[in-house]
Amino acid sequence: MHGALLVAGTTSDAGKSVLVAGLCRMLARRGVRVAPFKAQNMSNNSVVTLDGGEIGRAQALQARACGLEPSVRFNPVLLKPGSDRTSQLVVRGKATTTVGARDYMQHRQWLRAVVAEDLESLRSEFDVVICEGAGSPAEINLRATDLANMGLAEAARIPVVVVGDIDRGGVLAHLFGTVAVLSPSDQALIAGFVINKFRGDVALLEPGLEQLHSLTGRPTLGVIPFADDLWLDAEDSLGVTGNAPVGRPRPPLGDRWLSVAAIRLPRISNSTDVEALACEPGVAVSWITDPARIRDADLVVIPGSKSTVSDLEWLRSTGLADEIIARAGRGQAVLGICGGYQMLGKSIVDDVESGSGTTAGLGLLDLDIEFAPDKVLAQVTGTADGISVSGYEIHHGRVIRNGDRPLLEGSEGAPEGSVRGPVRGTHWHGLLESDDYRRSLLREIAVTGFVVAPDTSVAAVREQQLDLLADLVEQHLDQDLLEKLINGGAPRGLPVIASALEG
Repeated sequence: MHGALLVAGTTSDAGKSVLVAGLCRMLARRGVRVAPFKAQNMSNNSVVTLDGGEIGRAQALQARACGLEPSVRFNPVLLKPGSDRTSQLVVRGKATTTVGARDYMQHRQWLRAVVAEDLESLRSEFDVVICEGAGSPAEINLRATDLANMGLAEAARIPVVVVGDIDRGGVLAHLFGTVAVLSPSDQALIAGFVINKFRGDVALLEPGLEQLHSLTGRPTLGVIPFADDLWLDAEDSLGVTGNAPVGRPRPPLGDRWLSVAAIRLPRISNSTDVEALACEPGVAVSWITDPARIRDADLVVIPGSKSTVSDLEWLRSTGLADEIIARAGRGQAVLGICGGYQMLGKSIVDDVESGSGTTAGLGLLDLDIEFAPDKVLAQVTGTADGISVSGYEIHHGRVIRNGDRPLLEGSEGAPEGSVRGPVRGTHWHGLLESDDYRRSLLREIAVTGFVVAPDTSVAAVREQQLDLLADLVEQHLDQDLLEKLINGGAPRGLPVIASALEG
């Protein structure tokens, strides 16, 4: 097998990322040398690669599906939104500038060259490259400068399959309409469809799929059923809604549950940090925006933020800050991660991210933070109370003074994080994926009757989910047609759907 395929979606969060991960794992299990590629991503969920850069978390997961270490080549352009109008532009893993929507258009030409070079590099090294689109190819207002959807497919002559989420309703119209609004040359690259998250009897859907084939001349490669167990490593914040559970809580081993309230910040980043807690039996993790939910939780987590000062102001305006402070005063556990850690200190000097100068923190840690223009990007290891831990750092804020006991010690003996009474914090993302450390934390905050599981492995849960995705793809997609598309591209002579746009 040799070639490439681009998975586009009718909408954001339609299932592109998980379908790419499933295809990658399925091909890797067959011995195919396969790599993922997303030309441009917009997400505040990112990871640090071995080559010292930053990419979208979904591409890191897809790399693992392939049996590869994450690389900046898999996601050469990353946009990290800091407000409704601006994003940090990360190119080949390094932050370059902050752009608005119109400013970004000026960068497209040289970014197109970056994307083309990295994709060509991957195609020369691997048998198959599975590409993921961004948003929807039906965003025709952006077509002229598109890097990740039909612009990429046209430039590299890659066949496209479009996935639609039937849970959203109207999926057949979404699939038809996505093709219909495209130009004839773009339509020629759309080779088929995939239905995602189907529940029920497929026979009831088949007449609709036959009509879709008749109307478009394009087959549906398969219908992937809804799977409750697929929730780890969410691509973006669309699935992170206030007052909603994280994952699928498993029953406790003892007779008590342990509750975790994770603050759903407006500019939340690396929301996936709390997913490790949700892997544990009897641990119920929920995203919250209601101050009333803080008092009764066994642990409150303030996660990372792409806009630390702005989100700190939001905490104060909503009453959440007062409840967090009162909680700490009662001796109840609070954990801050990266931006959340910075908020817990006494002061934040930020002339970089927000340009707001000095802002008072929550004052729960004896800590002062100052933002620097250069971003810290590192994979890290160390120990916490004798327990081996690992994680990664992505932040502009630096600790310039820390009067508290460090939470852990880095590999070279450098102190990291802070502990003051029931309050602790760290710049390290992924720390809770260190299984022994997570178990130690749970034992410390456990209520009477809660039993900490002795053997939960987040890495194993992730591998199980990737294998489940591969199983679903293998069982429910037309493998012969899939292989033909990858090897030979989109079939010639696909019909063009007449569009009112042509008039």
